[in-house]
Amino acid sequence: MSTGRKPSVFQIGKIRDDGHTVVISGWGLGLCAAACTCHRHPSAGHLAIEEDQRAGRLGLATFRDGGCDCCEPWTADELIAVLRDFEQLAALEAQEPLAG
Repeated sequence: MSTGRKPSVFQIGKIRDDGHTVVISGWGLGLCAAACTCHRHPSAGHLAIEEDQRAGRLGLATFRDGGCDCCEPWTADELIAVLRDFEQLAALEAQEPLAG
Protein backbone atom coordinates (compact mmCIF):
# COMPACT_ATOMS: atom_id res chain seq x y z
CA MET A 1 0.00 0.00 0.00
CA SER A 2 1.17 3.50 -0.80
CA THR A 3 1.74 6.18 1.81
CA GLY A 4 1.48 9.13 -0.59
CA ARG A 5 -1.17 11.82 -0.44
CA LYS A 6 -4.61 10.79 -1.64
CA PRO A 7 -7.86 12.62 -2.33
CA SER A 8 -10.17 12.66 0.69
CA VAL A 9 -13.02 10.14 0.78
CA PHE A 10 -16.41 11.45 1.87
CA GLN A 11 -18.61 8.65 0.52
CA ILE A 12 -18.02 4.89 0.62
CA GLY A 13 -18.87 2.99 -2.56
CA LYS A 14 -18.40 -0.45 -4.10
CA ILE A 15 -15.65 -2.30 -5.96
CA ARG A 16 -16.26 -5.05 -8.52
CA ASP A 17 -13.39 -6.96 -10.13
CA ASP A 18 -14.12 -9.56 -12.82
CA GLY A 19 -10.46 -10.36 -13.44
CA HIS A 20 -10.21 -8.10 -16.50
CA THR A 21 -11.84 -4.87 -15.43
CA VAL A 22 -12.15 -3.21 -12.03
CA VAL A 23 -15.29 -1.11 -11.60
CA ILE A 24 -15.13 1.34 -8.72
CA SER A 25 -18.51 3.00 -8.21
CA GLY A 26 -20.33 5.17 -5.75
CA TRP A 27 -17.24 6.67 -4.11
CA GLY A 28 -17.16 10.37 -3.31
CA LEU A 29 -13.76 12.06 -3.45
CA GLY A 30 -12.79 15.50 -2.26
CA LEU A 31 -9.57 17.49 -2.31
CA CYS A 32 -6.34 16.11 -0.90
CA ALA A 33 -4.62 17.78 2.05
CA ALA A 34 -2.71 20.10 -0.30
CA ALA A 35 -6.04 21.44 -1.64
CA CYS A 36 -4.26 22.70 -4.75
CA THR A 37 -6.14 24.29 -7.61
CA CYS A 38 -5.01 21.76 -10.24
CA HIS A 39 -8.11 19.64 -9.58
CA ARG A 40 -10.62 22.48 -9.99
CA HIS A 41 -12.05 23.11 -13.45
CA PRO A 42 -10.60 26.46 -14.60
CA SER A 43 -13.91 28.13 -15.38
CA ALA A 44 -16.55 26.16 -13.43
CA GLY A 45 -14.45 25.39 -10.35
CA HIS A 46 -15.86 21.88 -9.85
CA LEU A 47 -13.95 18.65 -9.16
CA ALA A 48 -14.12 15.67 -11.50
CA ILE A 49 -13.41 12.04 -10.67
CA GLU A 50 -11.09 10.12 -12.97
CA GLU A 51 -11.29 6.32 -13.05
CA ASP A 52 -8.82 3.95 -14.68
CA GLN A 53 -10.66 0.62 -14.93
CA ARG A 54 -7.71 -1.22 -16.44
CA ALA A 55 -5.33 -0.25 -13.62
CA GLY A 56 -8.05 -0.25 -10.94
CA ARG A 57 -7.45 3.35 -9.81
CA LEU A 58 -9.73 6.17 -8.74
CA GLY A 59 -8.58 9.74 -8.33
CA LEU A 60 -9.31 13.32 -9.23
CA ALA A 61 -8.97 14.65 -12.75
CA THR A 62 -6.33 17.32 -13.14
CA PHE A 63 -6.75 20.43 -15.23
CA ARG A 64 -3.06 21.40 -15.08
CA ASP A 65 -0.90 20.86 -18.15
CA GLY A 66 1.57 18.12 -17.32
CA GLY A 67 -0.67 16.50 -14.72
CA CYS A 68 -0.87 16.60 -10.96
CA ASP A 69 1.95 16.28 -8.48
CA CYS A 70 0.07 16.98 -5.24
CA CYS A 71 -1.64 13.59 -4.80
CA GLU A 72 -2.05 10.17 -6.36
CA PRO A 73 -5.16 8.12 -7.13
CA TRP A 74 -6.48 5.42 -4.82
CA THR A 75 -5.88 1.83 -5.94
CA ALA A 76 -8.66 -0.75 -5.78
CA ASP A 77 -6.73 -2.60 -3.05
CA GLU A 78 -6.50 0.57 -0.95
CA LEU A 79 -10.21 1.25 -1.38
CA ILE A 80 -11.00 -2.36 -0.42
CA ALA A 81 -9.01 -1.77 2.79
CA VAL A 82 -10.94 1.48 3.44
CA LEU A 83 -14.22 -0.39 2.90
CA ARG A 84 -13.12 -3.22 5.24
CA ASP A 85 -12.08 -0.75 7.97
CA PHE A 86 -15.33 1.19 7.59
CA GLU A 87 -17.38 -2.00 7.96
CA GLN A 88 -15.39 -3.01 11.06
CA LEU A 89 -15.95 0.41 12.65
CA ALA A 90 -19.65 0.34 11.82
CA ALA A 91 -19.96 -3.04 13.55
CA LEU A 92 -18.44 -1.84 16.82
CA GLU A 93 -20.81 -1.23 19.69
CA ALA A 94 -20.51 2.09 21.49
CA GLN A 95 -18.90 1.75 24.92
CA GLU A 96 -20.97 4.60 26.35
CA PRO A 97 -24.31 6.01 25.27
CA LEU A 98 -24.15 9.15 23.15
CA ALA A 99 -24.63 12.43 24.97
CA GLY A 100 -27.96 13.94 24.29
